[in-house]
Amino acid sequence: MTWTTRQRSDLGPLAAVVAGQGPDIVLLHGVGLRAEAWNAQIDALAGHCRVSAIDLPGHGRSVRLTAPSGVADYTDAVASCLAGPALIVGHSFGAMIALDMAARHPRRVLAVVALNAIKGRSPTAAQAVQSRAANLDGTTNPDPGPTLHRWFGATVSPERTACEAWLTQTDPAGYKSAYTVFANADGPTDADLRALGCPALFATGADEPNSTPAMSHHMAELAPHGRALIVAGAAHMMPVTHPGIVNDSLHRFASEVFG
Repeated sequence: MTWTTRQRSDLGPLAAVVAGQGPDIVLLHGVGLRAEAWNAQIDALAGHCRVSAIDLPGHGRSVRLTAPSGVADYTDAVASCLAGPALIVGHSFGAMIALDMAARHPRRVLAVVALNAIKGRSPTAAQAVQSRAANLDGTTNPDPGPTLHRWFGATVSPERTACEAWLTQTDPAGYKSAYTVFANADGPTDADLRALGCPALFATGADEPNSTPAMSHHMAELAPHGRALIVAGAAHMMPVTHPGIVNDSLHRFASEVFG
């Protein structure tokens, strides 16, 4: 897999990598990343679908939001770019947005996939992520080393190198805004999950310490049409570290959704 920069298209106020023809799949990345984090999924899905990998506000080529106060601000920015209903796939912070969109903009969402999504952080985990957010100054990017160690351990790989470049190059103010919202959110409510009318897949890595398997199982149990997938040997960055099983799962899910 190569991690070269791809050409962008404008989707309303946001930029996106758009590829393929057919039913719509929208991909939403995590904090500090960009559309290219979905390179493996774009290549795998574009043969059968129209794939739009969006740069979230303040990331990649998309301008940042002005003083966002919560996940809903990011959700509304993405929803405003969609021409019609789509399969929405989100990773980490993108999964928060995808699930919020399914709850608040159900006509835009045919189905939802939440990869490495959180629900109900432990007090220790909440304190750690909120402390990291509080230390961001919005003018310089933090040392990516601790983040990369949480994501990849000590293993050096092309995926780690690509993520290091994205974290280093992202807009510091956009990163601070998004990370602060992410740190202070706690995932979808029980009520929103119980009211979810569309098919929903909740997937995470078996070795994921933050977006834990228990969280994905719990969300799948609450959603009327939910299911869980736990990827053996994977952790937080499974779309880039385990693209084969992620892509196969997305193919199967999309085939069910689109027929």
